[in-house]
Amino acid sequence: MLKDNKILLGKSEEKEIYLLPHQLNRHGLIAGASGTGKTITLKVIAESLSELGVPVFLADIKGDLSGMIKQGDISVIQERLDSMGITDFETKRYPVHFYDVYQEFGHPIRATIEGMGPLLISRILDLNEAQLGVLNIVFKVAKDMDLALFDLKDLQAMTSYVGEKSKDLTIKYGNVSKQSVGAILRQLLVLEQEGGELFFGQPSIDIEDWFYTIGNNGIMNILDCRKLVNSPSLYATFMLWLLTNLYERLPEVGDLDKPKMVFFFDEAHILFNNAPKNLMEKIIQTVKLIRSKGVGIFFCTQSPTDIPNEVLAQLSNRIQHSLRAYTPSEIKAVKLAANSFRANPNFDTAEVITNMKTGTALVSVLDEDGAPTIVEKTKILPPSSMMGQIDVSVQKEAIRNGSMYGKYEKSIDNISAYEEIDQIREKEAQLAEAEKLQKEQDKLNAIKQKEEAKAQAKKEKNQKTMLERISKKTVNQLENAASRQIVKTASSMLKNFLK
Repeated sequence: MLKDNKILLGKSEEKEIYLLPHQLNRHGLIAGASGTGKTITLKVIAESLSELGVPVFLADIKGDLSGMIKQGDISVIQERLDSMGITDFETKRYPVHFYDVYQEFGHPIRATIEGMGPLLISRILDLNEAQLGVLNIVFKVAKDMDLALFDLKDLQAMTSYVGEKSKDLTIKYGNVSKQSVGAILRQLLVLEQEGGELFFGQPSIDIEDWFYTIGNNGIMNILDCRKLVNSPSLYATFMLWLLTNLYERLPEVGDLDKPKMVFFFDEAHILFNNAPKNLMEKIIQTVKLIRSKGVGIFFCTQSPTDIPNEVLAQLSNRIQHSLRAYTPSEIKAVKLAANSFRANPNFDTAEVITNMKTGTALVSVLDEDGAPTIVEKTKILPPSSMMGQIDVSVQKEAIRNGSMYGKYEKSIDNISAYEEIDQIREKEAQLAEAEKLQKEQDKLNAIKQKEEAKAQAKKEKNQKTMLERISKKTVNQLENAASRQIVKTASSMLKNFLK
């Protein structure tokens, strides 16, 4: 609910508690145990942002945000409004674009493999450091060969190719372990069986589609995560990809009168669980810097301890619903949550955290000067739209009749690494066959040359022998002729002498 262009979140007795739009890029936290009213709080803030003309992105874990598209029933919330002394409340419906990675309850939402990059892909595949190194090589080889990586089959084909050529590629790119290649291919197969092939491909999502306004209302982009959250690594990586994609593409704008967009990430602890150091650094950096792009983020989770301290320190608008404290770790979490607020002298924050009713929260936000307000026990307003989930048939009809229908419904399979690698293999096979034939021909030519040389040598030897025979015969003939002449001459001389 808006009042004087401020978001009326609720009331602390008679005091109205507001969120200031120009402070929302300082991010926020909505925490509390299951069933304490976090989703209602999220809806109240998102509805008010839409009324301000600010688009929002909501991760819908339970499917109960779809009611945004339908006007609320005043009779359901009248008693609460009366208890808060609110008389000017209006129920409303809001413009919504539904998305679903698995294409069941919303428009398809896709990313390309190369657009997500090796670091985020490694998170989805749960790769170790050595396997990430090989995946980096796969991406680099694809880039050097000018091969596009759009979908899973592209990455599978490229990884197989790198494995086949590992001996040759190691010299240029570093060690390509066949064990790591095998591990990557196994994980890609698992991802494919989990439906990952629906997420990777074209057309990839255009972030400009998230910034729609219809009339004066910002569009609510609701991502159905009921199935996606069952693959925690894919859910976490997808959410981080959304943020980094926005950060990289949006211009610097500094502080604005109201944010350009606000993200609400439910089950936020999934984003950080088991995240490797380099990925955690990327998350922290993105949360810190994206505020300068005019984007606000609200993390929704059960306990503030679910959020790393480096990220928690960036969340300036805090809404804490009730926490249960039975075990030592839960008691510690309550104390940490209480200590994160600017104390109110009228109550013990830690005690109140464990005793609040559903729909009540401790709230501390940034004031006009950017300082945190004293924490107030706040009764949260009801939402203007329908609480709960709408009928699936109504939701699907809204999707079909929406302005986005048809843009992403049909996948596009452009020529990419998968197709081109087959051609490369064929050319390499042809080249290898040609080289084999050439080697065989060279071998035959060598044998032929050797035989010809041998025959020539034999011929020359025969010719030499013949010449020697002729020469010897000639000499013998000459010698014989000379001998006969000598005998003849001697005989003649002897005859003359005897006369």
